[in-house]
Amino acid sequence: MTSINTVIIDAADPEAALRFYSDAFGLSTEVGARTGQSPTSGFRGFTLSLVVSQPSTVDSLVGSALEAGATELNPVAKSLWGYGGSVRAPDGTVCTVASSSKKDTDPATRRIDDLILQLGVTDVTASKKFYVEQGLVVANSFGGKYVQFEAGSGPVKLALYKRRGLAKVAGVSPEGSGSHRLTVGNDTADFTDPDGFVWEAARKDDRP
Repeated sequence: MTSINTVIIDAADPEAALRFYSDAFGLSTEVGARTGQSPTSGFRGFTLSLVVSQPSTVDSLVGSALEAGATELNPVAKSLWGYGGSVRAPDGTVCTVASSSKKDTDPATRRIDDLILQLGVTDVTASKKFYVEQGLVVANSFGGKYVQFEAGSGPVKLALYKRRGLAKVAGVSPEGSGSHRLTVGNDTADFTDPDGFVWEAARKDDRP
């Protein structure tokens, strides 16, 4: 079963990018960074989604992200599905933090229950088929709108959204072109998906 070991971000300053994810969210081995500024514009077609247990954790993580230099996109708020918000990291990556709960039931923590790489794709059904062929296992599927895969042995889960739908959740325009500035480090093989997202077998130099 294919698993995601790390999400590798192209950044002008990799050390600063890694420092941000550590200071903001306490992420270390889950996120890597490389020097790179490939031409891109607008929405890069993916988000990092942090799923947590309760609103106080959302507030804490979004607060530390803003203190670490992130830009607010969707202010934290209650909604029909729970409580959450989104920010843009200094390197340009969009991060969402959300809980299905609207009320705190336990003491405040900063624990992240799930880290999900959400890809905005052109055709969810076709991309689902592609990823199943690459060895990923479907956990949940909602027609041609959304698919989530099992994490396997890796710390990061994969989910597929329609690009426009993902942009709406993130609080950004769906328009964009150029490089995703993202490489998905996995434990299996090198390949590129139908939307141009690059996957790479894990290497020792994924972190500076």
